[in-house]
Amino acid sequence: MRVELLGDAAVVLHLDGAVDAALAARVRAIAAAIGRGGLAGATDIVPAFASVAVFFERAPTAAFAVIEAELRALVAGAGTEANPPPGRVLEVPVVYGGEHGPDLGLVAAHTGLTEAEVVARHAAGEYLVHAIGFAPGFPYLGGLDPRLATPRRATPRALVAAGSVGIGGAQTGVYPLASPGGWNLIGRTPLALFDPRREPAALLSAGDRVRFRAVAGAEAEFAERASAASPSGCAADIEVLRAGMFTTVQDAGRRGHRAAGVPLSGAADPLALRLANLIAGNDETAAGLECTLVGPTLRFHRDTVIAWGGASTAALPSGRPVVVRAGETLTIGALPRGCRGYLAMGGGVTVPAVLGSRSTLVRAGLGGVDGRELRDGDGLQIGEGRQLTGGRWRIDERILPHYSAAPTVRVVAGAHARDFQGWEGQEFSVSTQSDRMGVRLGGAVARRGPARELISTPVAPGTIQVPPDGAPIVLLSDAQTIGGYPQLAHVITADLPLVAQLRPGDAVRFVDVSLEEARRAAGAVERALGLLREGLARKFL
Repeated sequence: MRVELLGDAAVVLHLDGAVDAALAARVRAIAAAIGRGGLAGATDIVPAFASVAVFFERAPTAAFAVIEAELRALVAGAGTEANPPPGRVLEVPVVYGGEHGPDLGLVAAHTGLTEAEVVARHAAGEYLVHAIGFAPGFPYLGGLDPRLATPRRATPRALVAAGSVGIGGAQTGVYPLASPGGWNLIGRTPLALFDPRREPAALLSAGDRVRFRAVAGAEAEFAERASAASPSGCAADIEVLRAGMFTTVQDAGRRGHRAAGVPLSGAADPLALRLANLIAGNDETAAGLECTLVGPTLRFHRDTVIAWGGASTAALPSGRPVVVRAGETLTIGALPRGCRGYLAMGGGVTVPAVLGSRSTLVRAGLGGVDGRELRDGDGLQIGEGRQLTGGRWRIDERILPHYSAAPTVRVVAGAHARDFQGWEGQEFSVSTQSDRMGVRLGGAVARRGPARELISTPVAPGTIQVPPDGAPIVLLSDAQTIGGYPQLAHVITADLPLVAQLRPGDAVRFVDVSLEEARRAAGAVERALGLLREGLARKFL
């Protein structure tokens, strides 16, 4: 077992051996042993094909050697104890072919089988769930008949219907939610593999087994997957006159659900929202608004203390609270510097929590206002805020992040850093295709040798992946939980806000630092926030 860093706030335990049922049982046993151990500060334990990741609430202060020793002690008995109990066996009805399986003929042509033979072979197998990832509830299934292996589509579809059953290489799986996808679609199931209103939300988990059963279209009733809607029919405290550009409700994110494929989400620049919340008199985890490049226009129907964080705006100052009176209209407008701005309102936005968070995950329809970005005419409710006292004040400017259009960002080396050369200090440009899932960069990194086929392993916000074209992607808060691209490096927690604020056309360089430096930087941020909390306690009733 090898223990490696996944940034400065997570570690991954890697196991050697063929990816089979025995290794899958070993992975589950280790994940269970860590879970029973109650590791201090751990929020998520994520099993994958041949690895287990442990995520922490904050960058641990303990040395890596101490954490590694504690993990090894926790899992020492996992290899000798009885295999974990077998998972459930779930029968999944599938309507094969036709409009529900548009690539069935393509798979048949590639494999030299008839469409009926493809269906028969696919439905004859029993598949092991190795991991849940890519999207909430998405099962990576092992056990596909080798004759059915078919390369992924050269051009992924922009939208795959929820319930679609596909083949990608030597794997098969089911898309739980409508999403982009590059697998070959051979059928569709009416089963909802992921429903946040259900407990547990994901129908499958690692260790379960799946059997597909071919059914006629008349036996299946397909319905659009309803989002985890947060009804907005109550009287609004704030009216959205103009929504701005991709404005969503965000908070500190969803912890504890990564094993079900649910991303962390939350503010892409978490420090900016934490600061804005403190200045508005809120708990740091309260929900506020995140906007991208262009902020919203809002009409307030009650007196509210607000604060702004992140990208600059001419409409509001940074570092101090502002009182907006009932009937007033606030127009944020274009953000001249930085990419994402955060508006905190006293009491926080009170949309219902979904899986423990109010954050919006648009691609899964979770949280926020009906699981989507804000629209003109939406209404928002806020909680009861604290009363501002003590006259006019501003926090020390030194605590505010200093964003740049060409930052040098500190990273700790990733598992595959040695596979590439010359990337440290290389200037990369920011692509227009960047979003909350990740910042795509222009400018390829050079490989030291031929590309290797990798087993998918856990990833985190800040992980820098390198796809086949060599152009790195820095993952952000909505990123998938498991990825199969090489991991070049991981942006340290203290510098992730710098990446979240990069605009298309900006430039960025990376410099490798030690884990100790990464943790010192994270500790400095937390100490500054602690002092700020103490100072602001006297500014609100």
